[in-house]
Amino acid sequence: MEEYNFFVGQEFPDVKAFRNAIKEAAIAQHFELRTIKSDLIRYFAKCASDGCPWRIRAVKLPNASTFTIRSIDGTHTCGRNANNGHHQASVDWIVSFIEERLRDNINYKPKDILNDIHEQYGITIPYKQAWRAKERGLAAIYGSSEEGYYLLPSYCEEIKKTNPGSVAEVFTAGEDNRFQRLFVCFHASIYGFVNGCLPIVGLGGIQLKSKYLSTLLSATSFDADGGLFPLAFGVVDVENDESWTWFLSELHGVLEGNTEYMPEFIFLSDGQKGITDAVRSKFPSSSPAFCMRYLTESIGKEFKNSRLVHLLWKAAYATTSIAFKEKIAEIEEVSPEAAKWLQHFDPSQWALVHFKGTRFGHLSSNIDEFTKWILDARELPIIQVMERIHSKLKTEFDDRRLKSSSWCSVLAPSAEKLMTEAISRASIYQVLRSDEVEFEVLSADRSDIVNIGNHSCSCRDWQLNGIPCSHAAAALISCRKDVYAFTHKSFTVASYRNTYAEGIHYIPAKLEWSKTDKSSMDDNILVVRPPKLRRPPGRPEKRMCVDDLSREKHTVHCSRCNQTGHYKRTCKAEMINSIEQF
Repeated sequence: MEEYNFFVGQEFPDVKAFRNAIKEAAIAQHFELRTIKSDLIRYFAKCASDGCPWRIRAVKLPNASTFTIRSIDGTHTCGRNANNGHHQASVDWIVSFIEERLRDNINYKPKDILNDIHEQYGITIPYKQAWRAKERGLAAIYGSSEEGYYLLPSYCEEIKKTNPGSVAEVFTAGEDNRFQRLFVCFHASIYGFVNGCLPIVGLGGIQLKSKYLSTLLSATSFDADGGLFPLAFGVVDVENDESWTWFLSELHGVLEGNTEYMPEFIFLSDGQKGITDAVRSKFPSSSPAFCMRYLTESIGKEFKNSRLVHLLWKAAYATTSIAFKEKIAEIEEVSPEAAKWLQHFDPSQWALVHFKGTRFGHLSSNIDEFTKWILDARELPIIQVMERIHSKLKTEFDDRRLKSSSWCSVLAPSAEKLMTEAISRASIYQVLRSDEVEFEVLSADRSDIVNIGNHSCSCRDWQLNGIPCSHAAAALISCRKDVYAFTHKSFTVASYRNTYAEGIHYIPAKLEWSKTDKSSMDDNILVVRPPKLRRPPGRPEKRMCVDDLSREKHTVHCSRCNQTGHYKRTCKAEMINSIEQF
């Protein structure tokens, strides 16, 4: 407390510094301050407690901004209560207390603010006051939410100006131009996806936590090394079937304008009906599929059994119908209700053996990895979220382009490792040649048929993953073929370099933008106002992993007493029998 002890003659740079110091002292020493007179040249105050004689008087020095203490009368005789709030602990004071912490940690929570203030000053402030202070602090540092929407048209123009070929459009609704949707796709992402990525697109949404309700939609893919590749993203005021149809329509337009023909894509999502219907509508030749991470998490939450999760993964990766049926039978043995629940999800959309097309080894999307990019920015204005994504994209593109320049292998590292392992196992196989393209490969416990003409093996690993399996490697080596030439081109180092060949260019800070001047607005200038929907109070609802409409609530069943309503481990029948026997 020594820093809060004042003395006559003590000087402060200006009246603001003195006011802040006296307020800090009142809070730290737990006494309420009553201001008698306060202006630019003098300050008189006393302790607000009845009967306490403490008073302080400070004045401005002539021809200077300096403030000095002229007198301090009496000592405090009032009691102090650290458990109550403090009138001087205003929202503005809390903002000044947390500002530096907020700069270092955007997710500085109100409850942490409460704890830090109590730990440092010994006072308790209301949660709502801490929450308001955080909102005001974020606005002071990063700008207000309203300003974020107002600047969107300028930001979109900057994207298109600095990154030619990019798509950046903001859409409004109503006569007052309320924000409705935003779509952004950088030219470098378009080029990289079309010329180097796997034909897989992950779709997902994450709720933003700023003042106004909105959801970030994203489309991501995989590069040759299995890394996250953000393709396009958008923000919508409401996530529903219509917004997903719009997002995929925009994505289709971008891809159609940059490819000679539209490839068949695999779209991975959490199974929302709106996403699946939008995929079938905008990409009719492509295949919608369940992201296995969402599906396994859903069965785990529904039935609270980790073994079911393990078996479902095994069933998804099964490469033969027999192996798939065996795993489904095990699931039914563990939980008939889980097996019945699983019937609502078409195996052709999640199981490798029933899927039409090549999954390239990817059964789950990487949307969660993309979410981590902006997780700590979800409470910021929409402009800050966009800038965070742009900054991360630029860094990743530059780093990966530099990293791949030193690679000497034919395939990207992760694919090269799989190929090396396949070639190593192939050395112990016996190969019998039937004709120019067909081979029988014999191992210690099985026999597989390989056709190098149509890139297939009876084990199905080659056609499912796009990389020759060990049986295919043995057949190719036996006829002196280049194993690497039979690998899907998306796994090559050349494709990886094409993915990051185009760079994400620098976008000036918002202070450098030509802001729209309200005094000179004309009919051609779009002024975007925030959406009418604001964030509701309380904890936001969690996103559902799969379509709730297809769910049926399972009935808990006891395998010991054959009754419903409890599990075997909580069954009381055995306890009763034991007591009776005793």
